[in-house]
Amino acid sequence: MNDQKAIEGCKKQDRISQKYLFDTYSDGMLMVCLRYVKNLPDAEEIMLNGFFNFFKTIDRFIYNGNTGVGGWLKKIMVNECLMFLRRKGGLKIVEEQLAAEVSIDDGQISRISANEIFQLIMELPPGYRTVFNMAVVEEYSHKEIAAMFNITEGTSKSQLSKAKNLLQKMLKEKKMVL
Repeated sequence: MNDQKAIEGCKKQDRISQKYLFDTYSDGMLMVCLRYVKNLPDAEEIMLNGFFNFFKTIDRFIYNGNTGVGGWLKKIMVNECLMFLRRKGGLKIVEEQLAAEVSIDDGQISRISANEIFQLIMELPPGYRTVFNMAVVEEYSHKEIAAMFNITEGTSKSQLSKAKNLLQKMLKEKKMVL
């Protein structure tokens, strides 16, 4: 089975097609959820809710290649994570002055494993972590982030800059960079 046939099957509420898409994309979508929430059971619940919404709204999906399915799922998962964080009160983004951009030598960063970087990102406060993930990992623009949180683009940029500052400080404290 391929994604296109699975989407067609899902539109007919075919359970085998749904299982195929879940099995194909669930690991990646769980990782998306884990970037926003620290707790694995919460991330799993968010992912399952995301897949439920995906299958519920599948009739609106127009297949345009394999990247379309993953992209649409990722957008659903990010929205589910944001709703979860808002409900739990764990997402506080405060209007702040724009902070200076941070730069870290790429040579130093290349010596740090992806898992180490992931762990440091998970230590960020929820607001910083969320904006960092949306801007750097998911590649949302500051305009899109601002619209999603009803904040200014400057606040989005500030949150990202402060997240980068804090990451740089954590890297130095752990002697991962000079």
